[in-house]
Amino acid sequence: MDRRRRRLLQSAAAWAGVSSIGGVPASWAAMNAPLSGCAPFSFDRLIALARDLATLPYVPPKPRYGQLLSQLGYKTFMGIKTRKGHQLWENTDLPFSVEFFHLDNGIRVPVDINIVSNGHARHLDYDPKMFVYPDPTLAHRMPDDLGYAGFRLHDARTDHREWLAFKGASYFRSPGTENQYGMSARGVSVNSGEPGPESFPDFTRYWIQRPHPGDDAITLWALLEGEHLTGAYQMRCSRPGDVIMDIRCRLFQREAIERLGIAPLTSMFWFSETNARGGADWRPEVHDSDGLAIQTGTGERIWRALSNPPRPDISLFADDNPHGFGLLQRDRNFDHYQDSGVSFERRPSTWVEPVGDWGHGQVALFELPTNDEIYDNINAFWIPAQPATAGSRWAFDYKLLWTDHAPFPGNLAHVTATRTGHAGDPSTYKDRRPTDRKFVIDFDGGPIGQNEPGADIHIDASASFGEIDNPYVIAIGSGHPGWRVFIDWRGDTPPDQQSVVLHCRLMRGKEPLTETWVYSYYPKPLPG
Repeated sequence: MDRRRRRLLQSAAAWAGVSSIGGVPASWAAMNAPLSGCAPFSFDRLIALARDLATLPYVPPKPRYGQLLSQLGYKTFMGIKTRKGHQLWENTDLPFSVEFFHLDNGIRVPVDINIVSNGHARHLDYDPKMFVYPDPTLAHRMPDDLGYAGFRLHDARTDHREWLAFKGASYFRSPGTENQYGMSARGVSVNSGEPGPESFPDFTRYWIQRPHPGDDAITLWALLEGEHLTGAYQMRCSRPGDVIMDIRCRLFQREAIERLGIAPLTSMFWFSETNARGGADWRPEVHDSDGLAIQTGTGERIWRALSNPPRPDISLFADDNPHGFGLLQRDRNFDHYQDSGVSFERRPSTWVEPVGDWGHGQVALFELPTNDEIYDNINAFWIPAQPATAGSRWAFDYKLLWTDHAPFPGNLAHVTATRTGHAGDPSTYKDRRPTDRKFVIDFDGGPIGQNEPGADIHIDASASFGEIDNPYVIAIGSGHPGWRVFIDWRGDTPPDQQSVVLHCRLMRGKEPLTETWVYSYYPKPLPG
């Protein structure tokens, strides 16, 4: 570490509470006592630290005990548990408790954790006695300064469930209303979807506000450090039912960034009724999210059905001051998944609601091909229009909602399913090209019911390449509410093997009745 960086961090310790000022007391009861005599801390001070660090060369974090951790297998780490009664603030009158993650062979660099009380911060030292190991001899091999990989919050007011977790790079996630983990969020994305390698900055230091009895929220702060930028984050987190995070983000660039992603969301989509082909898996559907929803600055509602593309695909939606965007799991019918072990129907939807002026930019959806459910292949984020040059400074505030229901009100019908098949009907199959495709889109809600669509209803559909043929709409019927739209796309493979972008919505005169369905289709022959 060069002398300038060392001086900066030493001076930062004096006012941000980022260095240890004493070990963990032998008694966790003493640790849970109110803190006193600590270093002053505030979000403004954290912002100043991030700003000053951005003027220094980036120093990648290094594991202190990487060789030891690499010797331990996955099963060993899965067997490490928190000792009963050793969560921070457990068995107190405080509304929340904190459980810490042990380092493992995937996360080998510890994060710095501090506790804030009465405007002062105190460093939390590692305590190996808080863990129970499957092999008792393993406990004696763990260094006293190993450190923690992250933490998760428990709700002591009601059910003691964990409801928010931070671990790895700048990732965090919540099990949401239905208590089932799925997709993740992160602090920022750097060059996601660009030809070169993506960069993953780290939350290297956290500050956790000690709550008061009766509090309904807890505030966290985090320092982001990466090769291209630094950042300061404040997150006020509550669980009134849904999990709600009020986030303030301040970023300072060291280097130019080709694609800066704000409020990034990460999920998994393997297959659904849209693209289930070939019998690769016994389940009808496998996905954490089934679509990107956008409410534009003008109020338009967009639903971009997710796909598993044959090659990396990025979709961009230009907008000014969007009202919100998110990756949603709309399909919540167990029969559509048939997997009680992982409960895809209970996976949370995550919605980003900007606060203040975000200006002009694009909502981006970056999809990667996958052949397994273990890989997160879906990314959504906001790209500001202003170039992300070296020395740039950014301020973004937003609300992040983890929920199981539609995150925004409205009187428009929404997409409930997207299906595809051979274009035309059986009598005309011989006349179709191999790449021609039928799309069937179900809409429900808003002004749509079980009644038949009238003659005043028309389909507004378009394609970026090729042509739309034989569009029509019917009531789904058979006891199912909603209307079903059929459109055929006809054409050859676009130049450079690009996807065909399709749009569809239902109109009554000039008034939309539905949100706008969008899909990215790579033409290819269907089997059979």
